[in-house]
Amino acid sequence: MTRPIGIDLFAGAGGLSLGFEQAGFDVVAAVEIDPVHAAVHAFNFPNCAVIPRSVTDLSGDQIREAAGVGSSKIDVVFGGAPCQGFSLMGQRAIDDPRNSLVKDFVRIVRELDASYFVFENVKGLTLGKHRKFLEELIEEFEAAGYDVVKDWKVLNAYSYGVPQDRQRLFLMGAKRGLTVPKYPAPLTAKPGSKDATLPYGPTCKDALDDLPDAERFSDLNVIDEVRVKKFGKASAYAELMRCETADGWAFGYKREWDPLLMTSSMRSNHSDISRGRFAETTPGDVEPISRFLKLPPKGVSNTLRAGTDSARGAFTSPRPIHYKWDRCVTVREMARLHGFPDWFRFNETKWHGARQIGNSVPPPLARAVAKQVKEAIGIEVKRPSKRVKLGDAALLRLSLAQAAKLWGIASPIGQRDRKSGAKKSKQAGGDPRQLAMAVSR
Repeated sequence: MTRPIGIDLFAGAGGLSLGFEQAGFDVVAAVEIDPVHAAVHAFNFPNCAVIPRSVTDLSGDQIREAAGVGSSKIDVVFGGAPCQGFSLMGQRAIDDPRNSLVKDFVRIVRELDASYFVFENVKGLTLGKHRKFLEELIEEFEAAGYDVVKDWKVLNAYSYGVPQDRQRLFLMGAKRGLTVPKYPAPLTAKPGSKDATLPYGPTCKDALDDLPDAERFSDLNVIDEVRVKKFGKASAYAELMRCETADGWAFGYKREWDPLLMTSSMRSNHSDISRGRFAETTPGDVEPISRFLKLPPKGVSNTLRAGTDSARGAFTSPRPIHYKWDRCVTVREMARLHGFPDWFRFNETKWHGARQIGNSVPPPLARAVAKQVKEAIGIEVKRPSKRVKLGDAALLRLSLAQAAKLWGIASPIGQRDRKSGAKKSKQAGGDPRQLAMAVSR
C-alpha cells in the first residue's frame, strides 16, 4: 500500500522527519539552511532529498522537482519556522519582517497544495503579546484555504513516552473539505506524579542505565564512536531506543547499523573542581555555579536546549549532569533523553550534536502527532520490509566550512567552529567533492 508523502521545512537533523516516518509517512524532501544539519539529515535519511537553502527563495515547484515527485499529491507539510517578531501597535505581527519565514511556511504549504500541515513552535507563542501573532497565523492559513484546529494545544514530551519535560506548540490544519486531525491523547504520565491515571513514562535511569560510561574509553577523547562488548541490562524504553523490538522501528524503515557501536559519545574534559561540584550536587537539583541540572534517576530531564549559536560566541549547550557519574551527559545520552534511537547519529562535535538535539522535536512526540494526521487521511500502512543503508559517516564529521563546500553554498551562520575541546579527529571528514557525489546519487 502506498505510504502518504510528507515534506519537512526547517528540518534540522530530522526529529520531525523521523517521527513522521515512524508513523508511516515517506518523507521525500527536507529543507534546511544550516549545512551541518543538512549533512546529518542526509546521513540518517539517505532516500530523502535534502535542500540546503532558505525557504525564502524556494518555491513549491522547486521542492517537487528536488523530491522527484512530479505532480503527486503532497499529504502533509510540517516544520517549525522561527518566530522572532513582536506584536506592534497598529501593525500585524505576522507582517513583521522578522517573521517572513513563517509567512513562507504558509506560502509553501499553499504552493504545494498540501492536504495537511503541522506547524510546531515554542510554547511562548501562546502567551502574552505573542498570542496576537498566533491568531494572525491562523488567519493566514485560513486565507490560504485551510481549516485550522483553533483549539490548539501545547504538548509535553513526557506525555508521549519521552523522559524529558519539554513543551511545544502544535498547530494543525487540513485543506478545506478534508477531515481535520485531532490532537493525540496523552499516553504516559510524568514519573512520580500523584493521582496519575496513565502509566508512568520512562525515567532518566530507564533511558541511560544500560549505556557504558563514556569515560571508560580513551578513544572517545578524539572520536565520537567506540565498539563495546556489551551494553547493560536494558529497560523497556532502552530496548526501544536500541531497536531490539519491532516497536523500536514502528512503521519506519529499518536501518543497517552496528548495534555494538556506541556513537555520538565524545568525552568532555571537566576540571577536577567542576567534577567536585557535580559530585556534591543532589540529583534533581541545579549545580549553583554552572547552573546545570543533575538528572534525577527516577524523574525526567529538564528541557534540553541548543544553546546560543557561534555568531554570539558560544559553543556549548547546557547539558545536564549525569545522575551516576560526575560529568555532563554525552550527546548520545542526550539523544536517549530525547527519544532518538541509537542508530540515529549526529555531528561528531559536542556543540553541533547537542544543538541538533536541542533544536529538534522528540521523535516519539512527533510520531504521536503524525499518527493523528495519518488517521485523518484515513489510510493504513504496513511495516515496511525494505532496509535502508545509512549515508557516508564522513557527513557527520564536517565543519561548517566543509559542509557549506559540500552543498556548494555560503555558510549562512557564523563561521566559528571547533571540536569542543577535543583533539583533531582520527577520522577526518572526507573530500567534500566525493561526498557531494554520494549525496546526489
